Amino acid sequence: MIEVAGVSKSFGSTHALVDVDLTVAVGTVQGLLGPNGAGKSTLVRILATLLRPDSGSVRIAGVDVLADPNTARTLIGLAGQFAAVDENLTGRENLVMVGKLYRLGTRLARQRADETLNMLGLDNEADRQVQTYSGGMRRKLDLGASLVGEPQVLLLDEPTTGLDPGTRLDLWRFIRELVDQGTTVLLTTQYLEEADQLADHIVVIDHGRSIASGSSAELKANLASDVLSVETTAQQLERTLALLQGIGSGKPSLDRETNRISIPVRNAVADLMSAAVILSNANTVPLDIGVRRPSLDDVFLALTGHPGSSEEAV
Repeated sequence: MIEVAGVSKSFGSTHALVDVDLTVAVGTVQGLLGPNGAGKSTLVRILATLLRPDSGSVRIAGVDVLADPNTARTLIGLAGQFAAVDENLTGRENLVMVGKLYRLGTRLARQRADETLNMLGLDNEADRQVQTYSGGMRRKLDLGASLVGEPQVLLLDEPTTGLDPGTRLDLWRFIRELVDQGTTVLLTTQYLEEADQLADHIVVIDHGRSIASGSSAELKANLASDVLSVETTAQQLERTLALLQGIGSGKPSLDRETNRISIPVRNAVADLMSAAVILSNANTVPLDIGVRRPSLDDVFLALTGHPGSSEEAV
């Protein structure tokens, strides 16, 4: 459904994308992960016909996006990082307006708006001004605007940023329903759990280049190790890290937000006991210590050296 071949894009001396390839099968969710400045939003904008690449080719459902952008736009829906709805209009009026921009005609635009509002559970709020909506309701409406044209491909650029956990779960269920109905989704997200839950296939990009790809399970399996996880206080973090040098089978990663040290280990029990003895002998008591299976966050840290974070401006 989506074919990206050799796409590069620069902004002055900044190489936002470098020879990126991407193939997305029909009716699947493609996750796109990368740290700030990786180029994720740049790729989304190229797919959405909002930017032209410097080189490479892009096709959606066989349509050349660069040669025939008008046809490509009839095939896609886009929900960006921020809700792009008119606060002075009602929810229904927003979706009808979008339908008319898709040139559906007034009657069909109203029909699609009503169907979408019902699908999103916003039918009871349809005639309220959007300025009275909660943040979650606005995000749902923004997603609805991307669906009015019944797109074959849905481009979601961090669709759940800033939402509470309950609303995020609601949107996850909705995205799964769309995919079950045959919609193809490309998803960028700062929430690694989101990619873990939703994506059939994941591509990790860093500094504009694709550096890894596979299913979540495949990416985790590539680490080929368990993870020794040690949580301590901010004051003890550096000392604890120094004490644990030499433990495990790989370079430790440090998350200063959670004061947690993660170390790949191949001999889980032996390395856990060694770490506990070392810390005990140094009169250092961690808040938490244990061994766990690798997460997508561990994969991300191992590949990029950065924890998952918010989307870049490029």
